Amino acid sequence: MNEQTKTDRMSFFSVSFDLVVLGKELPYELYVNSSTLKDRERFVRIHAQGNPLYLEELKSFQQKYHQLYVLEEQRDSYLRSLIDVKGLPDFKKAEVIKDSAIVYLNKLFDTEKVFSTEILNDVISGCRDSVESMVDVIQDYDIGEVQKMIADLSFHDFYTYDHSINVSMYCISLFKALNPKATKEDLVMAGLGGLLHDLGKIQIPTQILNSADGLSDEEFNTIKKHPGFGKELIESGHVQMPGINFDVIKRVVYEHHENYNGTGYPNKVKGDDIHLMARICAIADFFDAITTKRSYHEALTVEDALSIMERSVGRKIDPKLFEIFKSNVNNVVLKGKSNKELPDSFDPCMPHKVLPLETVRVKKMDHELFKKEENYGKVKTDKKKVA
Repeated sequence: MNEQTKTDRMSFFSVSFDLVVLGKELPYELYVNSSTLKDRERFVRIHAQGNPLYLEELKSFQQKYHQLYVLEEQRDSYLRSLIDVKGLPDFKKAEVIKDSAIVYLNKLFDTEKVFSTEILNDVISGCRDSVESMVDVIQDYDIGEVQKMIADLSFHDFYTYDHSINVSMYCISLFKALNPKATKEDLVMAGLGGLLHDLGKIQIPTQILNSADGLSDEEFNTIKKHPGFGKELIESGHVQMPGINFDVIKRVVYEHHENYNGTGYPNKVKGDDIHLMARICAIADFFDAITTKRSYHEALTVEDALSIMERSVGRKIDPKLFEIFKSNVNNVVLKGKSNKELPDSFDPCMPHKVLPLETVRVKKMDHELFKKEENYGKVKTDKKKVA
């Protein structure tokens, strides 16, 4: 097989000229499509891996070629290099990382391909690379800055993709707010749990996931199976990667719909018996579900969202984690929908044409929930059997 035939069989993705690192050894190869015929790509390498690329050479490429390409197998190297691109806004870096995560998630939801453990392992490996790159970009951002960045990012046709990536970003930011000295490894764990929290939805019919008319009890009971489906997929895939504790990831996937007061699903676990990262994910999931515009309902403002979430403290969400979350959203003063709340039955997975806001009920707060606990907020790589 000659060199061109080999190249023709490879997969490539396009990159912008302003997203190529300059002045350093390039950790990937650059290609161009030399064919002028539509659907007849002919990729030719124009810059070798390991050689520095300088501005004058890049300008020369830009004059000659319409688009640059990188080998799909070098995507992770390309993502890691983004942090070194000078003068590029972080939201642009995040946009590229998000688009790459979309590519991996799409492999899971591709109905034209037969699902396999090989695909699952490949996707999770790619998702980890995306999360590692995202951590590099946003680890010093507070939650309010992350929310503003998310508002600037483009959206895709399938809500589940955008939602999972947004939740991942919020999980990273909230975990960093909880543990300012958190290691990159722990931040990646938090982000990967958020990115994969709805993994089990690949076994839920798309028409149910995207329903604009609400769900029947039977359809909602089907959606409520996705935490179990996700847990089973990780177990059956025998996924193992250096630095990633999949017992923890599995608990995030399985427990992110458990309510703090024990009324959630699938097992009605309560309080600190829900894994810390699952409790973080629950807040991120809730916040993004009501602040991101879907095709079937308008988004709430950050102020209104926090005011409404506060009404669920101690019931749906962890009180202390929410206090940290709220204080890191640019110190917003809550004065919005102060007389409105979402019912305990509200679920971030449930489609609504209009969010089911209700008049606030009078209730007592359990101040014992706010007592300090030793080691609160530390990640447990717990050895006890995963639920």
